[in-house]
Amino acid sequence: MKKLLMVFTGGTISMKVDSVSGGAVPHLSGKELIKMIPGLDSIAEIEYFDFGRYPGPHITPELMLQLSERIQSLIDSKHFDGVIVTHGTDTLEETAYLLDLTLKTSIPVVITGSMKNSSDFDWDGPQNLLDSISVCLSDNCKNIGVLVCLNGEINAASEVTKIHTEDLETFASLDFGFLGFVDNGRVILNRLPHKLEKLDVKGINPHVDLIKCYAGIDDKFFKFSADSGTKGLIVEALGVGNVPPAAYEGIKYVIDKGIPVVLVSRCPAGETLDIYGYPGAGKWLKKLGVIFAEYLNGQKARVKLMLALSKTSDRDELENMFAE
Repeated sequence: MKKLLMVFTGGTISMKVDSVSGGAVPHLSGKELIKMIPGLDSIAEIEYFDFGRYPGPHITPELMLQLSERIQSLIDSKHFDGVIVTHGTDTLEETAYLLDLTLKTSIPVVITGSMKNSSDFDWDGPQNLLDSISVCLSDNCKNIGVLVCLNGEINAASEVTKIHTEDLETFASLDFGFLGFVDNGRVILNRLPHKLEKLDVKGINPHVDLIKCYAGIDDKFFKFSADSGTKGLIVEALGVGNVPPAAYEGIKYVIDKGIPVVLVSRCPAGETLDIYGYPGAGKWLKKLGVIFAEYLNGQKARVKLMLALSKTSDRDELENMFAE
């Protein structure tokens, strides 16, 4: 029988409705959650570790890195055939991507959670855990990076994003589609992740801001970010990678202060390219020294830049890290 490690961080999967507040709050420990799912002992030998009982919005970059380091320590010290991490869905994709960039292991690592809490009659937590176990037990899921499994669908941590506030089918890989699915315990993979990469870093710099562009945006947010001590900036540009002229001046202000700027698109799918040449467009931004981040969304680009800045602030080195 294979041995799996379950790491519990909290999230909706651990919650139940509190009689005082009337809302769902973290409640279940890992041991309590496992006991609510009969038959697990017949599937795999499971060791569990309670990292915390955090709602998704309470997870910080520092906690994400601590989680990665703890998981790495556990899998280095003992033999496990796979790792399952429960997490709040609001920040699940960010933690999953950080783990994808930092964990060094060939065994399957699966992040899961739930959209319903344990007080709901249609609680999806148990099924998501069972599906995640199936993924961990599949040899085909080795060496393909950290995976996200909810609603029976398997996605790459580097590609997936949360697309709906409450739908069970809330996680999707909009550019490439899901990797595969779980059907009655059978794991079916249709493709491999678009990209696999690791960052050899030992820390994280949380002082990275993210600014989303909109029609008529001026330079004030960019100047405030630069003047308030940010060490890096992610800009969610319009379309394929363009900004209004006033925003361009703001970005120039940031870069002139020696602060690296990484560009993504505010569109939910597609990559950034320097194909337009009018003021504020991609050609101008590229010439200015802005780093284009391919298919990453804003929150993932921020995770990557926070990790990269712990190693270097050199613009060319950072661009190489973001290059395809």
